[in-house]
Amino acid sequence: MKRIIFMLLALVISSCGISDSATPLATDERTEILLPTVTPVCISPEPTQQDIDRALSYAAEAIDPAEWERTYTVSESRVSVTWFNDPQGAIIFLEALIFPCQYEEPGLDAYFGDGNWEAIFSNFEIYEMLDECNTDDGLRLYEFDAVSRGSDYEVRYWVENDTATRVITTMMTFPVGSEPLLDEYAFRLFPDLTTCS
Repeated sequence: MKRIIFMLLALVISSCGISDSATPLATDERTEILLPTVTPVCISPEPTQQDIDRALSYAAEAIDPAEWERTYTVSESRVSVTWFNDPQGAIIFLEALIFPCQYEEPGLDAYFGDGNWEAIFSNFEIYEMLDECNTDDGLRLYEFDAVSRGSDYEVRYWVENDTATRVITTMMTFPVGSEPLLDEYAFRLFPDLTTCS
């Protein structure tokens, strides 16, 4: 008999436990669940030989070395390549930028904002952004009018996502009046986005 009473008591206690836990509590408190954060693995900002080779070969097929003089520099977080065409008064400037901890589109929006343009056009007396556009795969183009040493220039500036940690920028600066030549080089390098208009 004691055994039956004990089993009934155990059944009553366990069913009470189920009943209580199944009853929702009326409360306005919300529990914040903290999820683990993922920190990106960062790389060295120093360009590798592969970065240098990529920057030097990027426009190799589009730019004739007989018409353009090439120089380049390597510094932390970038490889810069400049082509000069003195007879045309034109410059093509390319940078392979390294973002050691990766980048996202909103970060690029901020990077290519007013402060960046002021630095890029610091050797110009005047510059004005005329237009900006992009392709579905993330290639961006910014178009400017600029004045340097009293001469008027048309400037096109492309930003291309190259890898998760690399972006390639290309700035073509041609004197006003040489738009057909600028269009030709723009088409050679960026056939899908030669101009915004």
